[in-house]
Amino acid sequence: MKFVSWNVNGLRACLTKGFADSFAALDADIFCLQETKLQPEQVTFQPEGYHSYWYSAEKKGYSGTAVFSQMLPLKVTYGIGKEEHSHEGRAITAEFDKFYLVNVYTPNAQKDLARIDYRMQWEDALREYLTTLDKQKPVVYCGDLNVAHQEIDLKNPKSNRGSAGFSDQERGKFSQLLECGFADSFRVLHPDTTEAYSWWSYMRKARENNAGWRIDYFVISNRLVPLLQTSKIHSDIFGSDHCPVSIEIDL
Repeated sequence: MKFVSWNVNGLRACLTKGFADSFAALDADIFCLQETKLQPEQVTFQPEGYHSYWYSAEKKGYSGTAVFSQMLPLKVTYGIGKEEHSHEGRAITAEFDKFYLVNVYTPNAQKDLARIDYRMQWEDALREYLTTLDKQKPVVYCGDLNVAHQEIDLKNPKSNRGSAGFSDQERGKFSQLLECGFADSFRVLHPDTTEAYSWWSYMRKARENNAGWRIDYFVISNRLVPLLQTSKIHSDIFGSDHCPVSIEIDL
């Protein structure tokens, strides 16, 4: 099975930049989006052969997630089971026979870590949610997780130390999740690969110079690791300040 995840930074804008062609070319069994920035009635994108699920923020033009699946899920739920985390359209869970798919757009800690307290609450709630699911069946957790886990995961770790997305707190929470029985699929297959990034600032020709961050992930239950076949970053695909990432698993 092929899974794709992409923060499109506004689906309506991305549709004007070749999104539909990229979607078709990637040919995923399950395609997850983050930062859709719309209400479902604001877009007509409905790919043939896919079941579509949308979760929009209450605040219009903000956040939002979507899942497109060729297989009909057994069940689809929205949020992570906590009312305080149910207003920004940040998580969709699709249950299938052999696994759970959890598509997430993680809250940004913001400049000067203004939202770090909320981010920590989110991380703890999400970890509890994922570990509970994992006790029932394996989990494929993906999305823009808004953290570069290790120094290898961003171009300029020294100058960004302590910034949103590379604070000790956020990196620590990611480590904590992995210690609960999960694996970063890209590092499983590419443990030492450098300059592999999924997000670039629009400023200072960052993408042209590959001055990026790897903040888009597929995190999988450890028991899925032997079934993992590929984990890729599609940096040749444009349309957003992020690029798509994908995995293939023998399910």
